[in-house]
Amino acid sequence: MQATIRVRHWMTIVGTICVFVAGAALGIGLTSWTGFSALGKSHGVPIYISQTQAAERDAGSNTSGYAPVLKPVLPAVVSITSSRVVKVPEQPFFNDPFFQQFFGGQMPQGPEQQRERGLGSGVIVSGDGYIVTNNHVIDKATDIKVILSDKRQLPGKVVGADPKTDIAVVKIDAKQLPTVTLGDSSKIQVGDYAFAIGNPFGVGETATMGIISATGRNGLDIEDYEDFIQTDAAINPGNSGGALLDSRGEVIGINTAILAGQSGGNQGIGFAIPVNMAKYVMDQILKHGKVVRGYIGVGAQEVTPDLAKAFNVPPEKGTLVGNVEPNSPGAKAGLQRGDVIEELNGQPINGPNDLRLKVGTMTPGTSVHLKVNRAGQERDVTLTLGESPTGKNSANNNEGEQSPMHGVEVQDLTDEIRQQLGLKSDVKGVVVSDVAEGSPASDTGLQRGDVIEQINRHPVNSVSDYHRLVDEAGKQSIVLLVNRGGNTTFLVVQAE
Repeated sequence: MQATIRVRHWMTIVGTICVFVAGAALGIGLTSWTGFSALGKSHGVPIYISQTQAAERDAGSNTSGYAPVLKPVLPAVVSITSSRVVKVPEQPFFNDPFFQQFFGGQMPQGPEQQRERGLGSGVIVSGDGYIVTNNHVIDKATDIKVILSDKRQLPGKVVGADPKTDIAVVKIDAKQLPTVTLGDSSKIQVGDYAFAIGNPFGVGETATMGIISATGRNGLDIEDYEDFIQTDAAINPGNSGGALLDSRGEVIGINTAILAGQSGGNQGIGFAIPVNMAKYVMDQILKHGKVVRGYIGVGAQEVTPDLAKAFNVPPEKGTLVGNVEPNSPGAKAGLQRGDVIEELNGQPINGPNDLRLKVGTMTPGTSVHLKVNRAGQERDVTLTLGESPTGKNSANNNEGEQSPMHGVEVQDLTDEIRQQLGLKSDVKGVVVSDVAEGSPASDTGLQRGDVIEQINRHPVNSVSDYHRLVDEAGKQSIVLLVNRGGNTTFLVVQAE
């Protein structure tokens, strides 16, 4: 009996030791795996901090949140109010004989003009009063007022604007103003923190937080040059022209648009112009008074699988040349219809919008090298960029209003566009890609998708023809021959 007790006692001691050893081994293993100490000190094993924790630590302590990031920037974001006088459309029934008889020939007359007011935001980029905002915030404004964070209200003057990127520069008469730090939008990544600052709905300076949802967004038909940063940081009406910040408090974008639902408010899909693009436009305006863009002179389109097969080129790579303007830099360099431009200066081209952006942010006179695929054969093409014909009317806010065709954007009529519009192959002209609401052409009835075949009885065969004829007409009324769905009609765009 005593022997049995001793054996059981010995087995208990051995079991206890085994459990202790196993537990220690497991603790050491967990320490090596997780980086956290399971038994006492970690003995030099590092403790890993998640990226979220690191970002919160960099931004400030848990008690202060992101205040250290936002506090230096808030005074440099301003509110902008604008107003303009617009004509009130005449009511057609005023000229109806029945109503004239009803009112005894004395028809009531409403106001011929009314004042529209706008609200937006802006970012102070220099201590002597230069402010970057959206063009649509100050477009056609007769009165601009800038409200600073210290409640001062100062008149603003438009230095220049670029409707094609929706960027404008406004100047106020002030000194020693707080300024923002402009970052590098090429370095942002999906998932990075983002903060939007502006004056939504006029409630006052507001900051919202989210992440970078996407980069390089285009094809939204908001602007001509689209390379948007998408964010879920709340952007609402009044935020336009405000700042989009990264976690260091540097400006990475200029808030410009939202994808709104029926309520018209924020749906978690907002868009900002990359600050690198905004800086380029701002520098051009301050240097030249307008934006001077590079120009190749080709009409480009997507390389679809069917087109890739037809032209014997890799699918969805590069951009297909659908048209080459006569005497353009592209024509002089030997580019042809059917060529696929795959690279520019060693950088891949990912579609027509990418080519447009890269060329449009280069200076005329710059020599560029293109890698071109022609019927399956690779070749190198060197050309010197010209100046975009549209650059003459794209920068100065008053210059574009000289012609009754201001607010109209056109592009070359390609075979693919002819098919989409249901037009015969012999139809020539330029296709209207956009008509600004309230412009003389819009009031006349010109629509997106219309093909302008003639201007003042002169044929239009290319975008360069269109701009030349519009420039020749100056401020005078213009007669258009328009093809809409195969039927032609004349429209008269009245001078303002």
